[in-house]
Amino acid sequence: MKHIAESTVRRLSLYLRYLEEFEARGLATISSTELAARGRTTSAQVRKDLSFFGSFGKRGLGYSVPELEKRLRRILGLEREWRVVIIGMGKIGAALAYYSGFRQRGFRIVGLYDDDPAKIGRKVDSFTIRAAADLARDAAKQPADIAVITVPAGAAQQATDAAVRAGVRGIMNFAPVQLSVPAPVALRNVNMAMELEGLAFALTNPG
Repeated sequence: MKHIAESTVRRLSLYLRYLEEFEARGLATISSTELAARGRTTSAQVRKDLSFFGSFGKRGLGYSVPELEKRLRRILGLEREWRVVIIGMGKIGAALAYYSGFRQRGFRIVGLYDDDPAKIGRKVDSFTIRAAADLARDAAKQPADIAVITVPAGAAQQATDAAVRAGVRGIMNFAPVQLSVPAPVALRNVNMAMELEGLAFALTNPG
């Protein structure tokens, strides 16, 4: 498959959420125009995004909501369960550990880790925080697919390296630092400061 831009993947994720809402309302079909209006894009962009993955819908009839929803779930890899560990149990890590939406989307948290002796052994939701040094040993018994890094910037690369050695194939990084991962490990950065700056720009430059 050709390289798919991250912006396209983000829109596919949004389309899936809209389709779930449409299905909950009992709608059987939806047009690219209606989907575009909800996503604040164009019908041409919707059709282009979907065309990377084959043929969808019929001209004049639109898309079958349940069928398109099923195919997008397959494209996005949501037909299986993904095991997630969180490394760094500060405020962000703890908030993510309590977030119930992960399981609803097929992401199951299987472990929480930290290097702080004051946090190790504490309970967060139904989990006991374990020492980061235990990650590889734990992963040998229950492998993890994704590691969420929420440690301070200075410890982020070390935490990432430990996760990769434990067999993790995907890293979501909340630390404000650029990380290095070997191929084929996938890396996504969540920079909240940049997101807020983007929002500030939109508010300063309306329209």
